[in-house]
Amino acid sequence: MRRGIYKKKVTFFITMMLLLSFALVGCVPKSNSSSSTSKTEGKWAGQKIKVQMIGDFAMDDKTDPVTGETAKGMKVVKAEFEKQHPGATVEFVLMPWEGYTEKTQAMITSGEADVYQMPGVADFAPQGVLEPLQPWIEKDKEFSLDIFIDNQVDGWKALGPDSKELDIYGLPFLGDTRFIAYDKKLFDDWGVEYPSENPTMEEIAEKAKQMTGKNPKTGEQNYGIWFRGDWSSAFTLVDLAEGQNGSWGTGFAWDEVKFNFESPEMLNGLNWLLEMQKYAPKGIVSNQGNEKWLSKDNNIAIMLNQGPGDTVKPAYAQGLGDRIGIVNEFKNDEGRGGLFAGSPITIAKDSKNKELAWEWVKFATSDFVQKYVFEEYGAIPAVKSATEWDSVKEMPLMLPVFKAMETPMTPRYPWGSSQPRFILTSEIEAALTGNRSAEDALKKAQKESTEWVENR
Repeated sequence: MRRGIYKKKVTFFITMMLLLSFALVGCVPKSNSSSSTSKTEGKWAGQKIKVQMIGDFAMDDKTDPVTGETAKGMKVVKAEFEKQHPGATVEFVLMPWEGYTEKTQAMITSGEADVYQMPGVADFAPQGVLEPLQPWIEKDKEFSLDIFIDNQVDGWKALGPDSKELDIYGLPFLGDTRFIAYDKKLFDDWGVEYPSENPTMEEIAEKAKQMTGKNPKTGEQNYGIWFRGDWSSAFTLVDLAEGQNGSWGTGFAWDEVKFNFESPEMLNGLNWLLEMQKYAPKGIVSNQGNEKWLSKDNNIAIMLNQGPGDTVKPAYAQGLGDRIGIVNEFKNDEGRGGLFAGSPITIAKDSKNKELAWEWVKFATSDFVQKYVFEEYGAIPAVKSATEWDSVKEMPLMLPVFKAMETPMTPRYPWGSSQPRFILTSEIEAALTGNRSAEDALKKAQKESTEWVENR
């Protein structure tokens, strides 16, 4: 009798344990059980692309040590792309700006990625390593070039190995531009009228002179102007020539390029920089003297050749958004002038998944990614819709930035990422440091750049 009761208890216990086990198995999240097969289902099942990106991008969230703001990592972009393209996988190769040209060349030579962020598209397209994008644009009825800010698509056109005219090898990804920035407070302190929207060299020179010396209200030493005398000085000088209706030269294909580095406009521009050096703090050749810029103790009135990434968000982060003004760089009589800047996005010719790569190009130019790079990293969007974003409206300085993006010289200077740029930069430095006259510096830059092209 007792043995029978005992058997019933044991049977009941075993039955309950089995039921509990089945219940626990049923509670396992489906996402875990299906994660191993998620990439084998969907329209893009099993397809993978690798995307190279340049800048401060990171996969994980990171905190800015200056502003204290946390930027969402690229994992957010990866998740959204894979969500929109079921079965697909995107991997990233993230690299800093330092040495990006050489690293990109090594990657594309070895076929390491499918998509590249490529400011030097004019150098790579002639190598035959990039996919022409016009056929993809034409057959994709849902995609339109009208989404981009005016002038942005033309700026990245380049010559392929067999091209007779400029073609589209890259689409705008990161926008950028150059402008003249100024400190309204210093102008007010000195009683000087703000710069006009399209200032001339004469106007900027006169105002720089007026605001160099002891500030009449604070008694502090002020400087009328600052410009970088090293890294970007070649572009500053070329813009000065363009403001006089001159140019860097002619041609786009290397066998057609002719430099005008010895032109009267270039010589006048370099002499102008030498004159402006008198009204700037010491150290411009080594990128110094501007340490107080974008601070409440700023002592510089006018900043030449400035970019939005170093101006807009930092100004608002310091509570100086209303104090800073932006006007155009020097323009020719047609309203054009200045460096076309930014980064396009391209597809590798040897990509094995070009359809998915094209999907990435479209995704990278969508509002989702364009908002991401602006709101998380302060990079500049290249799409017209950005003017309507709340995050842009909170920063009114972005509106003159977008206007400035419409008027640089296009297409991008073909030598902008090549040796002639560094040759010219070096000779400008020589003139600014008194090691060579302006005339001798430009003569040397002309000779060496021409020889480089001929021996390329």
